Amino acid sequence: MQWLYDQTVIHSVGDLAIVLLVVLMVGLSKGGLGGAFAMLAVPVLALIMSPVQAAALMLPILIMMDAISVQVWWRQWDLQHLTFLLPSALLGVGAGWALVAVVSDALVLFVLGLMSLLFVLKTWLQTAPPEPAKPNAKKAAVWGTLAGFTSFVSHSGGPPFQMYMLPLRMPPQTYTATSVLFFTVVNLVKVPPYLALSQFSTETLVTGIIMAPLAIVSTRLGAWVVRRMNTEFFYRYIYLMLFVIALKLIYDGLTALL
Repeated sequence: MQWLYDQTVIHSVGDLAIVLLVVLMVGLSKGGLGGAFAMLAVPVLALIMSPVQAAALMLPILIMMDAISVQVWWRQWDLQHLTFLLPSALLGVGAGWALVAVVSDALVLFVLGLMSLLFVLKTWLQTAPPEPAKPNAKKAAVWGTLAGFTSFVSHSGGPPFQMYMLPLRMPPQTYTATSVLFFTVVNLVKVPPYLALSQFSTETLVTGIIMAPLAIVSTRLGAWVVRRMNTEFFYRYIYLMLFVIALKLIYDGLTALL
């Protein structure tokens, strides 16, 4: 146990319990159960380390989970939407890298949370079930750029991605697989900027390696659950998760701003 304390970011049994809980929550999310659990990762880890260190710890673990998810959902994604979304997302990552020293994280979180909340409320208040939206390259460019930017700044790229994808009402497996491949590419692109900004340390990387078994199991468990959801329940669940994320983003943004 002393070796664990010396070589990782874990320095007590309490730290170990928190890291295990976070990896479990994020793995379930990456398997397909929406982003609400994953959004709690950095705030919960910030109880035992700095937010910057928490974000650096999570990126290798997220990439590991992405690899498992891509294998689980192999070739079930929609390439048309990825073609629309990914180029702009890469631009968003670049903008996040360029502006990371001057952008207000709190303001980004608050505005993103407010947009997400209005999006969910608009959907819920519609008197008739919405018709599936058509693919739209311009909308994809806007939401893709915002997803890449917020993913780099605060690992919160899920809501912009969902605000483009959810109205399409595609089958749950296709939606999940498309999300998995999108964030796999985005997370891989974030590695060089994180290295350039000296965000990684030996301790965070060793911690990620130790968490690998739980990351694999929890990601596969999340995928197993999604495969057993019907379409209507899946979308109700995802909208609820986005609502929870919106409230969390607004709270985090206001707390930091005030």
